[in-house]
Amino acid sequence: MIAHRPLLGISLILTATLLLACHDGLAKHLTAGNPLLVVIWGRYMMQTLLLLAVFGPSMRGGLVRTGRPLAQLARGLSLVAISLLFVTGLRYIPLAEATAVIFLTPVLVTLASAWLGEPIRRGHWVAVGLGLAGVLVIVRPGGALFTPAILFPLAAALCFTVYQILTRRLGGTDHAVTSNFLTAVIGSVTLGTALPFQWQAPSLVDGLSIVLLGLLATVAHLLLTHAFRFASAATLAPFTYAQIAFAALVSLVAFGHVPDATALLGMAIIASSGLYMAYLQRQA
Repeated sequence: MIAHRPLLGISLILTATLLLACHDGLAKHLTAGNPLLVVIWGRYMMQTLLLLAVFGPSMRGGLVRTGRPLAQLARGLSLVAISLLFVTGLRYIPLAEATAVIFLTPVLVTLASAWLGEPIRRGHWVAVGLGLAGVLVIVRPGGALFTPAILFPLAAALCFTVYQILTRRLGGTDHAVTSNFLTAVIGSVTLGTALPFQWQAPSLVDGLSIVLLGLLATVAHLLLTHAFRFASAATLAPFTYAQIAFAALVSLVAFGHVPDATALLGMAIIASSGLYMAYLQRQA
């Protein structure tokens, strides 16, 4: 049940998006000097341990109780794919631009919904066109970002689409904390099986940074979960696009990168498509 405290919900969403932007910036920094699998596995392992410590004593068996285990497995694997693809892309693509491409996901969810037979309004197709145009403006054929590396965040957006659809379907059967915990466990186990082939012990500073990475991810996802207790999805959806602005800020402060005018225009177009979809959802 929604408690109808929209300002609190919006505050939680904004805090969560800031933490996620910091998480992505820290991941970009860590993978520059450490194997990708070590960083991502450490993030999932920390999330598993934190959720177990915080919710295990109260939820006990409920922490892993699910009515749809195969859907949870698919959801967990899709998030693992998102992490690997997006962070790999960050090695070659600036943080703000890669984040903007990920926010093509609402457009892809609409396309997937149409493919699954759900009715789609004409306005949604307008938003789809805007979102695709925004990506083209950012990538701009012939520009510096028009390289095979752009396929990493685009593929991450496709996986995020699957993740969003599965999350929506699991929301009516499984507890949100259960879904987050099972996702963390699946990520830890899946990446852990390949870890011996890339293992390289991080330095003390990098090890602590990986712990911080897991903490940022855990807190951000919990804040996202709680935000929807206080406001509707239609109310909160526009504010998720603050992550693009936060990513640009982190990119400036941490890496000295400023998106050019064309990239900023593309980000604005993608954000506009998502805001328009949120407006249509609210009207409906």
